[in-house]
Amino acid sequence: MKERHMMGKIGDLHVTADRSAAGGFLLLWAVFSLLGRGLYHLRPRAAITGGLLATGLHFLSELWHQMGHARAAEHTGFPMTGIHLWGMLGTSIYPPDEPELPDELHIERALGGPRASAGLALAAMLVAFIVRPVGRTALMVASLFALDNLFIFSAGALLPLPFLETDGAIIQRYRQAYRKRMVVIQE
Repeated sequence: MKERHMMGKIGDLHVTADRSAAGGFLLLWAVFSLLGRGLYHLRPRAAITGGLLATGLHFLSELWHQMGHARAAEHTGFPMTGIHLWGMLGTSIYPPDEPELPDELHIERALGGPRASAGLALAAMLVAFIVRPVGRTALMVASLFALDNLFIFSAGALLPLPFLETDGAIIQRYRQAYRKRMVVIQE
């Protein structure tokens, strides 16, 4: 198992990270900086600064997404215990001794993150619209923030990927199990 480094707490949630989160941060910073140069035609210093800000907002968006899961989990009565950051993403941590839960509760908890991220995406789109006259760096940061939340943390999180345990994969798995239990009454 990878070594987990304690990063702090958000409320009752322990936030940990493994070393891949540092690599993910640096890689994303480079990608966002290159986007700043190529798409937004920023000077190198502005692109690097904008890339750093956009990367910081990406990781804050990940925490926001996870807090959406935490709020939904709290609402179900089976709360999360932590958030683990790895690469450029994160994972919700639940108690190891958690009892078997109904499928509907798994689905409800899985939907919490994308719902929270969708709201943040809408707010970020508004900010991008407002800061457009301010300058290209502000537009770059706000646009990447909005697109990140829309396509990675909202819509992207709902895609069931066979190689990654996404919110969409969890919803699909438990929805299929739930449908098998449904009884159809026809007249």
